[in-house]
Amino acid sequence: MFAVDNTTHPAGQQPEELVPSRYALQVGEIDVLVVSDGVLPLPTATMATNVAPADLSAWLDRMYMPQEAFDWPLNVMVVRSGEQLILVDAGLGGQYAGFPRAGLFPQRLKAAGIDLASVTDIIITHMHMDHVGGLLVDDVKQRLNPDVRIHVAGAEVEFWGTPDFTQTAMPAPVPNVLRVTAARFMEEYRDCLRIFKDRHEVAPGVVVRLTGGHTPGHSVVDLASGGERLTFAGDAMFPVAFDHPDWHNGFEHDPAKAESVRIGLFRELAETGGLLVASHLPFPSVGHVAIEGKAFRWVPVIWDF
Repeated sequence: MFAVDNTTHPAGQQPEELVPSRYALQVGEIDVLVVSDGVLPLPTATMATNVAPADLSAWLDRMYMPQEAFDWPLNVMVVRSGEQLILVDAGLGGQYAGFPRAGLFPQRLKAAGIDLASVTDIIITHMHMDHVGGLLVDDVKQRLNPDVRIHVAGAEVEFWGTPDFTQTAMPAPVPNVLRVTAARFMEEYRDCLRIFKDRHEVAPGVVVRLTGGHTPGHSVVDLASGGERLTFAGDAMFPVAFDHPDWHNGFEHDPAKAESVRIGLFRELAETGGLLVASHLPFPSVGHVAIEGKAFRWVPVIWDF
């Protein structure tokens, strides 16, 4: 099991962290660690591109959120199954100007006693910069095992050869940065890629499956062991999605498909009772999904101290 706890510590023992930035749990015999990569400030307009601004404004007021910009949480996950240590996504990295509170997962893994050299596998839910950027940091590249296996959907690799941004509504500089980051990731890690088509078992009880929607190759990771389940849903949903699953996000390359994927995952999780973790839900983003009429309800777990 990961040698961590989910508590704060007296000042002086861990002076670099004022609040917990990692959360450990078990799914049957599988050890799981959710790690915060920090937060990324984004315009609130990206949260809902297919509704009237007044509707979004009313929701933001109801949620006590600011009107102009919000802090987008960034979560990654580490999984130990048998002899394999698996990193699910890699955060933003520190190479992008203007995001000083993101790209923190490497130091937080180190604080948790996890050596990047011991990672056997990496699963990439999709190739947006806040999911692969961490792998482009020099210190991370140097510490990773050169034989690490990186699992990514073939549809994702194909898409980023000639990416289509016509259905997105991103801040103006973002598409080019995404394009450049994905190309660099492919160039630097091509020999490590293990490309799958629809579904692939990475380790016992650890399955990555293609959903599409957010990007054509977007995938989720399912953990199953001892009758317990957890799904890491990547960017399939955002905080507004529980109240308004039909609201489209500006970073979705196929908004209609993303909506369908989101609702399907919510219904699946409500039926199975499995845990949900997602990249952009507030840390540690561990909870259940319940159905309430045409909407859904997020039920966070009680922190285990």
